[in-house]
Amino acid sequence: MRQQSKIKVKVREAVIGGVVPLICLPILAEKEEDLFGQARKSIEMHPDLLEWRIDGYENVENIELCLVILKKMRTISGNIPILATCRAHEEGGFRAILKERRLNLITSVVESGLADIVDIEICNGIGFVDRVKKIASKNHTKLILSYHNFSETPSEEFLVDKLVEGQEMGADITKLAVMPKDASDVLTLLGATNRARNENVQIPMVTVAMGAEGKISRVAGGLFGSDITFAVGTDSSAPGQLPIAELRQAMEVIY
Repeated sequence: MRQQSKIKVKVREAVIGGVVPLICLPILAEKEEDLFGQARKSIEMHPDLLEWRIDGYENVENIELCLVILKKMRTISGNIPILATCRAHEEGGFRAILKERRLNLITSVVESGLADIVDIEICNGIGFVDRVKKIASKNHTKLILSYHNFSETPSEEFLVDKLVEGQEMGADITKLAVMPKDASDVLTLLGATNRARNENVQIPMVTVAMGAEGKISRVAGGLFGSDITFAVGTDSSAPGQLPIAELRQAMEVIY
């Protein structure tokens, strides 16, 4: 039996931290027309969540246009929750955007009420996080605080501390993604997930070992306490993501 989160997070009809891990499909096209095409195709695959990687959009710094697009995506997605992310370049973002501009975009997205969840990085600092958190709380938007390392897998102690840090900073969901160099690194990620779930972290978690070596974490991470896994619908947002049909089939065997 999988380890569930002590505290569940409900967004629309989706329960994060419940009986099974949820599957999220990323949408990350550069062009407006491609974004809507990706969204429609992704909906046909029946994911639990959709993530719009706004940093992939060519006009990401045009806040008004981003909100127009998000409003149309909200119509397309129906009752499927939308996760909005404008990833910092230093943690895997597709474009280098000034920190203040990212903050303005993110707070505008939250204030619009069009996104159900927003993901920001812990590395933005307490001032950035507190500003988003305050607005998110007023607008009933759930907050993911995340850490990404595309170079290596830090120690289990570091990973557990990072998950706890997200919780202590006020996240509704705490997240980390790391790059393994071998199977031992994948075990470190899974061990940290298991330890955090059993010792410190009561809110939902997302933990991922990226790349080919880490694919097993996307399938079986939920057994250790990870509550969302990311798959490929029309495109991949991180190395090692599996096509949703393959991921779903593998997860059905485990869960």
